[in-house]
Amino acid sequence: MFNINGIKKYVNFSFSRFGVNKKREIVRLTYEIAKREKISFSSVLKNLKGKDFVSIKEILLHRRFPDSYTKEYPARFYLPKLEINPANKVNLVRKPLGFSNGVKISRPALYPKNIYIEDMAKDSYMACRLKELFPAANFKQINSLKDYLKCKSFSLKDYNQRQDNFFVIKERYDFLKKCPCTARAVSCGYNILNIGFGCVYECNYCFLQEYQNSPGIIIPANLDDFFLRLKKIKKHSPGIFGFRRIGSGEFTDSLSLDWITGFSCQIIDFFKKLPKMFFEFKTKSNNIQNILNSKPQKNIVISWSLNPKKVIAENEFYTATLQERISAAVACASAGFKVGFHFDPVIYYAGWQKDYEKTVNFTFDNIKENYIAWISLGTLRFKPSLKKIIENRFPENRILNEELVLGFDGKMRYPDYLRVEMYRDMLGWIRKRSKKPSVYLCMEEKKIWKQTAR
Repeated sequence: MFNINGIKKYVNFSFSRFGVNKKREIVRLTYEIAKREKISFSSVLKNLKGKDFVSIKEILLHRRFPDSYTKEYPARFYLPKLEINPANKVNLVRKPLGFSNGVKISRPALYPKNIYIEDMAKDSYMACRLKELFPAANFKQINSLKDYLKCKSFSLKDYNQRQDNFFVIKERYDFLKKCPCTARAVSCGYNILNIGFGCVYECNYCFLQEYQNSPGIIIPANLDDFFLRLKKIKKHSPGIFGFRRIGSGEFTDSLSLDWITGFSCQIIDFFKKLPKMFFEFKTKSNNIQNILNSKPQKNIVISWSLNPKKVIAENEFYTATLQERISAAVACASAGFKVGFHFDPVIYYAGWQKDYEKTVNFTFDNIKENYIAWISLGTLRFKPSLKKIIENRFPENRILNEELVLGFDGKMRYPDYLRVEMYRDMLGWIRKRSKKPSVYLCMEEKKIWKQTAR
């Protein structure tokens, strides 16, 4: 990692005549250029002494964003204060894989230190299940999660240690939510069954890094109450598909903890009574034993987030490999389940086309088109506030080296022209293999949909 203090001292000395805010922008751009080009920060600022700030900033912006600075003018660049604390870096140690019924399950070895159980959940099956699985954990009874979190603040260090703490709660409010589709984007009408909060995986782009406001993994103990709420809801927007879709996997991976909760069996059993409503499990795991032990239903879809091997290895730590995900999909399809795939986020880098085309072909080489319910495409995007969190937790990341600007919804995105190019390429590779599966863009504006359509 670069010597951040060294950059700041160099800029303060070399551009002492500038104010604090101008120096901050120079520091930020210098750091990003040096990291992107793998050179020293002094090389970035060479020959810039004596120039006025406007000229310096223009030179640095053009160097940092060579394409979007010209093709997307006037592009909106986000240049926050550079603040990286080495203590916030996540400890990425590949932990041993677990096993279920003799089958290798790609998940980090998990054994929580503390398990907090709400008073109203103390006699629940889930509380008993965790005591059975983790007898050496420190079990603590709390009045409620809300009371426990009251007046507490949590840091990135707490988030890094979230697997140490489990919370068993009785959910009272957040049973079902509309997908938090970004402003001005085309909505697909998705609805989320909130069967947990917090993830055991470490994807460096994950929005939960800034969104999660508790220091652990939250598991509801009252799934029956979720089902009661679903029975009372009369309408769900069919969105672009013409039928209703509900799924899990927004605030937690749908199946990574299914070996603990067993929720998938109960959900499949419940939704067989609602044949006009589709339920989707979204996952990056190959933890499908409970799925395979359940009777397949036509309205149940098991979906995987897919990326090339390189992207998974560099950005999606502790998740199942691409081969493991596809093998799991093959097993589910063979058992009679429909499967889905989400190329989301598609991440840009030099050579991305070759890797993603290979991934698309690998998918269709193994999965017959008749088994695929739908495919979604979405490029990397996140709120600006997540940028500094990624820099702190994953300082060696490469995803921030590319040209990310403020998009139509205020999120960090690739420029419009690049997203259109990426979607067209992805759609072309998919349609070359099959014209049958429904393909849609996730959280994209209407303009991009129109420009992508072929």
